[in-house]
Amino acid sequence: MFLSPVILQTRRRPSLITAADSCDSHCSVLTGPRSYLSSTMTERFDCFYCRENLQGKKYAKKDEKPVCVRCFDKLCANTCAECRKPIGADAKELTHKNRHWHEGCFRCAKCYKPLANEPFAAKDDGKIMCGKCGDRDGSPRCQGCYKVITPGAKNVEYKHKVWHEECFICFECKQPIRSQSFLTKGDEMYCTGCHEKKFAKHCARCKEAITSGGITYQDQPWHSECFVCNTCKKPLAGARFTAHEDQFYCVNCYKADVAKKCSGCQNPITGFASGTYVVNYEDKTWHEYCFNCKKCSLSMAHKRFVINGNDIYCPDCAKKL
Repeated sequence: MFLSPVILQTRRRPSLITAADSCDSHCSVLTGPRSYLSSTMTERFDCFYCRENLQGKKYAKKDEKPVCVRCFDKLCANTCAECRKPIGADAKELTHKNRHWHEGCFRCAKCYKPLANEPFAAKDDGKIMCGKCGDRDGSPRCQGCYKVITPGAKNVEYKHKVWHEECFICFECKQPIRSQSFLTKGDEMYCTGCHEKKFAKHCARCKEAITSGGITYQDQPWHSECFVCNTCKKPLAGARFTAHEDQFYCVNCYKADVAKKCSGCQNPITGFASGTYVVNYEDKTWHEYCFNCKKCSLSMAHKRFVINGNDIYCPDCAKKL
């Protein structure tokens, strides 16, 4: 059985996006940090909620309404997604997809690295991770070197497995296969050249590898175009032929060029017909049905006979000559 080559194409995994880049399903723009606290009130204003006089005091704005710091922290502040505490008016707040963090709470869930000004990955479970930890946590590992395939790196996928492009190599010559065709043997991959040298059958005539098709004769493989009549070069696959001195001949060429001629009827002795026997005597050959007495036509096969010139005679007829 001859395998057909498989062709792969390399592709890049999506790269992580920094806080200044546009969003995708994993990495998005981070809003902030921002602070709600305004400068000290210099005019006569009251807190929107408690009506406390804010003149000479620090205050925050909520929907363009002045709010004292105490009311803001109690009634308006967002809750930090990490520590679950309010993000006060005097704290810096970071926002991502309607979630909020204290600036100091926005850090990698694994290594705790601050991520306010760093690339980050937002996992489906809500965890925030730095690029390095995100790669280790969710990125596939190369089947060649077992290292993480980082976002943006060229890779090759085959049968639900992934390799770095440079790790997807021929088992024999160790050269990267990349997007070239290849063949497999068990769990091993081979470039077409190495597969031919190592596994392909070689034609008994031209000795070249048989990559597709081919025929078998006497347990030897042949290219179809190599298994031809030695005289007329007609392909012999599926046709009647005979072998003579390690050469193959179609029926017509064998009769015309190779087969011995019957000393009786002068026709070629091919042996193709069923029930055909041959009689040999010295350097002459006859069909069995042609090996008869010249005079009485009695068959001399398996009997005593007499040769007179080119003719055959039974003993009785020979006495009368």
